[in-house]
Amino acid sequence: MVFVAAYPVDQSEYGHLEDSINQIVLNDRSVSLQKEYSEALGAGWRLGFLGTLHCSVFEDRLRQEHGASIIITPPTVPFMVVWADGKEEIIRNPAEFPDSEIGGSKVAELREPYVLVTITLPEEYLGKAIELCESNRGQQRELQFFTATQVILKYDLPLAQLVDDFFGKLKGITKGYASLDYEEADWRRSNIIKLQLLVNKIPVDAVARVVHTSQADRLGRQWVTKFKEHVDRQMFEVIIQAIAGRRVVARETLKPFRKDVLAKLHATDVSRRKKLLEKQKEGRKKLKAVGNVAIDNKAFQAFLAK
Repeated sequence: MVFVAAYPVDQSEYGHLEDSINQIVLNDRSVSLQKEYSEALGAGWRLGFLGTLHCSVFEDRLRQEHGASIIITPPTVPFMVVWADGKEEIIRNPAEFPDSEIGGSKVAELREPYVLVTITLPEEYLGKAIELCESNRGQQRELQFFTATQVILKYDLPLAQLVDDFFGKLKGITKGYASLDYEEADWRRSNIIKLQLLVNKIPVDAVARVVHTSQADRLGRQWVTKFKEHVDRQMFEVIIQAIAGRRVVARETLKPFRKDVLAKLHATDVSRRKKLLEKQKEGRKKLKAVGNVAIDNKAFQAFLAK
């Protein structure tokens, strides 16, 4: 299954959205439903679907049939944590994934689900298809020519990579001539880690994701750059960080609004100039200590949109 978190754009519409979700679930019992709460986005739900298409259809029905204004997080997959005492636990919410890496005091092993992907495509697109699979951490299982021009390609692929618009990328490089089928394989040990976004050292739980360590730095840089574009400037400095486990992989700083305290000052009065600037600097430090960053829901919508 794949999981997404859903939140109303306005918390006053929570009741209406809950009724809409319950009505659709009545006709689709394959959807799993669990309430959850986010510090950033408020009350919402963790929804489980059979696949990304199932999730997309459900979202379209909410918007078109019920007129819902909703924030949907990118689809995630469950991961397995094997603790040091031998206990196995499946984590469905990335925010609950442990921060410690493999070999930590509590975590013995981390696993992620794999699927066997079968791709049928014309031979002229074979090279690009192999490149796509390899870049998504795929392991080739079989390559077979069943006609002079048609190829069957089989790969073991992490489910997390498959739900990250893999089929859309495959259609793009093959001009729509490829078909894809997949079936569950098994759980495999993997070097995965929780990537989260911090705003002034406070985690934004709604956007946390579990990624492979090889992707953490690149995604972290993308996150902080994109999030900075959608956060409004404050009266104090805002620090945006991406953290993989306990390591900061990227950082951006949003400069504060600045009042011109030197406007009425004579240019030659150096000591007075320094005194005013120091006073402004101290005032900013105090404001930063007590100030909360106000992040509009529209910023989250823009950040989570592809």
